[in-house]
Amino acid sequence: MLHSNILDLPERIAAREADWRAGAVVYQVFVDRFAPSDDLASKRHRYEAPKTLREWHEKPSKGHFVPDAGVWSHEIDFWGGDLASVRARLGHLEAISADVLYLNPIHLAYTNHKYDAADYLEISPEYGTRSDLRMLIGDAHARGIKIMLDGVFNHVGRRHRFFEDAMRSESSDYRSWFFIGSQYPNGYRGWADVANLPDLHVERDEVREHLWLGEASAVRSYLRDGIDGWRLDVASDLGPHFLRELTQAAHREKPGSAVVGEIWNAPAGWDRALDGILNMNARMILLDYCCGRSDGATTADRLRDMVEDAGIEFVLRCWTTLENHDTERLAHAVADEGARRVAHTLQATLPGCPNLYYGQELGTNGGADPENRAPMQWDLVRDNHPEWRFMRELYTARRSLRALAKGDVVFLRTKKLLAFMRTTDRALESCLVVANMTDSEVEETVGVRDGRIMAGTTFKDALAFDRNEAMQVHVHMGFATITLPAKSVRVLRVVPPVPGQHSPYKRMR
Repeated sequence: MLHSNILDLPERIAAREADWRAGAVVYQVFVDRFAPSDDLASKRHRYEAPKTLREWHEKPSKGHFVPDAGVWSHEIDFWGGDLASVRARLGHLEAISADVLYLNPIHLAYTNHKYDAADYLEISPEYGTRSDLRMLIGDAHARGIKIMLDGVFNHVGRRHRFFEDAMRSESSDYRSWFFIGSQYPNGYRGWADVANLPDLHVERDEVREHLWLGEASAVRSYLRDGIDGWRLDVASDLGPHFLRELTQAAHREKPGSAVVGEIWNAPAGWDRALDGILNMNARMILLDYCCGRSDGATTADRLRDMVEDAGIEFVLRCWTTLENHDTERLAHAVADEGARRVAHTLQATLPGCPNLYYGQELGTNGGADPENRAPMQWDLVRDNHPEWRFMRELYTARRSLRALAKGDVVFLRTKKLLAFMRTTDRALESCLVVANMTDSEVEETVGVRDGRIMAGTTFKDALAFDRNEAMQVHVHMGFATITLPAKSVRVLRVVPPVPGQHSPYKRMR
């Protein structure tokens, strides 16, 4: 949406700058697989059969159903990562310019993924304790990194003590916490009919008191421990009314905290219930483009509709996700390295919070669960690794370009290219992002669509700004002719006026 009033921009941009949730870089960690523990010997007993403790170099693969455990064998394969090992690797998050560390569930649970909670208020002992969590929070905050946890409040695991009590006796105080009856295939309702994941009856006041309303609830007590927000698993299953109630409870406990929901829909309308959503809608748009299923003009139309329907303020707080623990890896979906760089760059430069899944910055490959949950390959974190080097340069540039984190977006009309601008209250901060996913070089003249960009302005490749050979684009009377190689992308920033020389920007912010 093109801003209609230049004079109100400073106030809007300042509000976004004061809100860490807008345009943050989110780094997602699956704790068991992120970094090997330094204290593995002392906790080997935590992985007794039928659980299996794997070697760090082993890759996960789909297993067999274990009747006695009631789960699949790959759900109880472990690699031994813990909160202490995550804490030791916070420097890696700084290297990728991350603002937020988001942890997959860490509460007490039987499986490695821990979406089957046994007690929300206790940390799984193979990961550590709440004291270990507080130390991780302290170290992260000292580096300027926020912490968000994964809240799984639609269902628990069948080893949850309340569920076990409810199933033992019809007179249990917890019987009403679940949907129990002969009409259900397992004798109770499970999420997606999975026997290991009994649904919670969140319509009951006492259930919501335990989850998010009460002072001792999971949501509020972890916020008091120092976390900065929650990512909510299967948030749409909770429904907008309860999501709004949970978000309000979090904000009352810790003003400015973030509540982001896993919503596999378009983001429009969810701003009334959540601070942001996991933007899988944007993922589909970007993968369609980078896999050749849609062209530049169609992709711009889809992105424009997404932003206009949901509103720029909400989209800025949504997480732009290309891969996570529920999807195939980006390198699996987009095998071509050039096309993958286009995807990475669009994720980093479109409005929203880039949600990087551990190893994405290294080009980690893997199909669907459990292949997408392989242990981090730390041997690839080296300066001569091309994808790692590119990602560091991309996110270093993003951190220095205010428009990419906090700016408005203007989609430009094209025939073959995908082009958009990110703009702030300062004309010289404007960025022009252009991508070409065709198989040949494209030259196209596009309208810049921002009246503050003066004739004669030059845009230059932001990732190669100090190099003479860096790509440049010149603006003449509101138009720019762009020549872009096949399967490539450029992030362009304004070349500032030379101090002491005449500048058409002398009275422009």
